[in-house]
Amino acid sequence: MNRWIDELRPLHDKRPRAVLLRSYTDFIQAPARGIMQSYKELLVWQVAMTLANDVYGVTRRFPREETYGLTSQIRRSAVSMPSNIAEGQGRATRGEFLPFLGHARGSLFELETQLTLAANLEYLEHSEESRILGTLTRVAQLLNALITSLQPSTRNRSTIHGPRSTTA
Repeated sequence: MNRWIDELRPLHDKRPRAVLLRSYTDFIQAPARGIMQSYKELLVWQVAMTLANDVYGVTRRFPREETYGLTSQIRRSAVSMPSNIAEGQGRATRGEFLPFLGHARGSLFELETQLTLAANLEYLEHSEESRILGTLTRVAQLLNALITSLQPSTRNRSTIHGPRSTTA
């Protein structure tokens, strides 16, 4: 049975590509065949890094009294996503990779909650919130696709939901 592992493309290339691999073994052995050199080629990691950079940009304008509070929490959540994806991809087995993707997914929801609070406190402009939540949604889609592709069976999978929609 074939599984989609993840879209791969350089950050500057807007044309989506995908690599079809037969199994997780193919995913791990892909570098030896020249298909994938590192976690940096995973689109989900690239988009999560973009999100982390964007979060750092908007949190620079947060009130000074939030430096060790909400600002720090938001930044740690944003950094945790690509970090867990990278660490998990470096593991030897699917069983070791999946928990790291789960941690990244948990950080995604933590970040969404914290950004919602920041918006409620009017630390974020509506346009910034919408832009960042749009990127967050993209990370959720890619992360969910990767998790689904690595799960051993299609039976008994719980639905994995992404963050809330920004359209009202």
